[in-house]
Amino acid sequence: MNKIDARIRRSVKSRAKIKLAGIEKGVARLTIHRSLSHIYAQIIAPVGGKVLAQASTLELRADQSFSEHKKADKAKVVGKLVAERAKQAGVTRAICDRSGFKFHGRVAALVEAARENGLTV
Repeated sequence: MNKIDARIRRSVKSRAKIKLAGIEKGVARLTIHRSLSHIYAQIIAPVGGKVLAQASTLELRADQSFSEHKKADKAKVVGKLVAERAKQAGVTRAICDRSGFKFHGRVAALVEAARENGLTV
């Protein structure tokens, strides 16, 4: 089994638990996906799967001041953006769906920034 298959296996298993808990409690999901270059975050409604808010480093790509920053710093900005947009959508609490990625580095930076900006994760 290679790394990608292992991550997908972990994500399917954890996502089943998260969806069950989220639907029962009516809590939205904060889904995170990271690639080599970018990181993406979405707030998904507990019922219906509608995207309520989203942010990614693709939005920062046009801003030249972020081109020299580290990836973790960019992830913090994305966490702040998604938390602000979630507040505008009326979401104050979310369950973190890491998509099988370990909770360190860019993923941890994004979640911590979202917590600092008022999103209970």
